[in-house]
Amino acid sequence: MDGMLEVLGRPDFVEKLTTHIWLSALGLLAGLAIALPLALLVNRSPVLSNVAINFANVGRAVPSLAILAFALPILGLGFAPALVALALLAVPPILINAVTGLRQVSPQIVDAARGMGLSGSQILGRIQLPIAAPVIFAGVRTSAVQVVASATLATFIGGGGLGDFIVEGFQRGQDSIIVAGALTVAVLAIITEVGFGALERAFTPKGLKIAQVRRAK
Repeated sequence: MDGMLEVLGRPDFVEKLTTHIWLSALGLLAGLAIALPLALLVNRSPVLSNVAINFANVGRAVPSLAILAFALPILGLGFAPALVALALLAVPPILINAVTGLRQVSPQIVDAARGMGLSGSQILGRIQLPIAAPVIFAGVRTSAVQVVASATLATFIGGGGLGDFIVEGFQRGQDSIIVAGALTVAVLAIITEVGFGALERAFTPKGLKIAQVRRAK
């Protein structure tokens, strides 16, 4: 315990923690910037939607370390290659849930809105996205936790972060350093899960919440 506390008090701990958080946050934002527009682009075509989901499922099957290793020969070592790899890792869960959530909106609701004179963009912004929001946020939450955990592997391509402590611990044969790094990553992942869970509930329309409660009964 004393050894772990000593690691947490080291001058470089805050630096590595900050790097890990920045890697995770920017990777997730980049993933969102790719996945959401793509989901909106394929939304109107069932064929393109299925293709996007299938490709995303293939992407989810690729191990995190493999994606980082793929970025290494192309982009080299450092923060930027790790960020690109994490962004690619963030895309599949968000894309799958966004496409699925938008496709689950009842066509009758869309037709009724169109009959009331709403434009395509108004239907998307006022009806489809709010109804699909819980499913989309579930994908974002899954992606965020995955990115936080996978950012630990960025150390293998020089990206820094809390993974540095785990590697250092193995090299020096000191379990306290390994536990300090791993425990901090676990705490970050839990905070991310809880935080995005709260956002998911906050962005769920009131009508959907009532419907979910009724279905549960």
